[in-house]
Amino acid sequence: MSELTEPQTSHFYTPRAKQFALLLLAMTQFVIVIDASIVNVALPSIGRALHFPNTDLSWVVNAYVLTFGGFLMLGGRLADVLGRRRMFMLGLVLFSIASLMGGVAQSEGWLLAARAVQGLGAAIVSPAALSILTTTFAEGAERNRALGVWGAMVGAGGAAGVLLGGILTSGLNWRWVLFVNVPIGIAAAALAPRTLAESRSEDGKTTFDFPGAFAITAGLSLLVYAIVDAVNVGWGSSRTLLEIGGAVILLVAFLVIERREGHPLMPFSIFRLRTLRGANLVGLLLGMSLFSMFFFISLYLQDVLRYSAIKTGVSYLPLAVGIVLAAGLASQLVTRIGFKPTLIAGLLLIAGGLVWFSRVPAPGGSYAADVLGPSLMTGVGFGFAFVSVTIAAFTETKPHEAGLASGLINTAQQLGGALGLAILATIANSRTQSLFHSGVRNTSVALTKGFDRAFLVGAGFAAVGAILAFVLISSRASREHSVAARSGDPALAAAADG
Repeated sequence: MSELTEPQTSHFYTPRAKQFALLLLAMTQFVIVIDASIVNVALPSIGRALHFPNTDLSWVVNAYVLTFGGFLMLGGRLADVLGRRRMFMLGLVLFSIASLMGGVAQSEGWLLAARAVQGLGAAIVSPAALSILTTTFAEGAERNRALGVWGAMVGAGGAAGVLLGGILTSGLNWRWVLFVNVPIGIAAAALAPRTLAESRSEDGKTTFDFPGAFAITAGLSLLVYAIVDAVNVGWGSSRTLLEIGGAVILLVAFLVIERREGHPLMPFSIFRLRTLRGANLVGLLLGMSLFSMFFFISLYLQDVLRYSAIKTGVSYLPLAVGIVLAAGLASQLVTRIGFKPTLIAGLLLIAGGLVWFSRVPAPGGSYAADVLGPSLMTGVGFGFAFVSVTIAAFTETKPHEAGLASGLINTAQQLGGALGLAILATIANSRTQSLFHSGVRNTSVALTKGFDRAFLVGAGFAAVGAILAFVLISSRASREHSVAARSGDPALAAAADG
């Protein structure tokens, strides 16, 4: 399979044009990530305005996560086959229209449908944007720096979403947490033709693996649904078991289809790459350990320390700054010492920060003594781990596999986030309820003890991720990538990476 792209001598590849492209791609991903968390602070207002039952409010978040995680593989493949810039623009338009429809929603069903379509748009945009980045910037130090900026935006987006959600909800109303996406999305789509080069895989075939696309999308969507729904109905319920069983059947069917398909959606040959396999497993555990941290910190600040929505958002600023600075440093460390040691260091910092979080006292905790320090430690760990695992996921891949590799690592992290939140929320709730049943009457104490247990298990996920990174990710590939990046020779770096 060959790669069709704009000539490297075109205006899209001048240093100035590349910086504009990076700015556009990073800001777009920033908005996509924000939308998973920006509505959290607005949920009480949404519930009152649209008469949501409290048990259904979580689906304002889950509807987005469900379609985002379920369609990522399809989005990555569509970008490879139909054109990465084209799918980037299409996804942005879809995302913007869905944001507008969600902002004017008049009922529960209307809003949930809009959030689901938002997730679909995001699943098209995100892998297209990441694959455009990897095909625009040369292998080595240049791409490492670009991925450092990308990682900073992704990490900061999770924290900034809480802050922006609080500001918009308190200053205007909840509808603006959705309206704010519309002008940004439309502007980014309009700028894309003048800023981004078009590229796609080309093998001379016009066929598309629709059975495989249906099986993987339905299977992943059902799996994510089962995971997020298990928090409400229980992991051992017949409903959860049937949903997980159905997802497994669909995913097995996908494997069978791909083995028989002449031009598969996901060529299994890509899994012959040791570092890619390891990076995706580590990405899954990274999502499981870290993404739920935002959820539990928000609950601790608001339900235990009694912070307002805006004060909670402002409390995330040190975490966001730590992620941004660490992501920039991570790109330099990957070039200097390789992605493997940087990734392991990041995961160990995350594990240490989550253990620190698990020692929050109840009652009597405070932000300065118990939240600020571990926030900074996990923020640095996130910056290190996210940038290095993303670089590792693309190591040894070919340019025409950029969309596929992007879809894989995004899917691993999204599934990890959904699975981790479901598991850790169940653990926290179980611990809190057992304390109530044992006679504890102080709600703050019971909640904090539940959060402490969840943080400790999350630290375990990060520690396992560090072990798997040590065992599964190739030290040779990491060293060769580092040597090639330091040489400043894009051709040598490309040879080292595949």
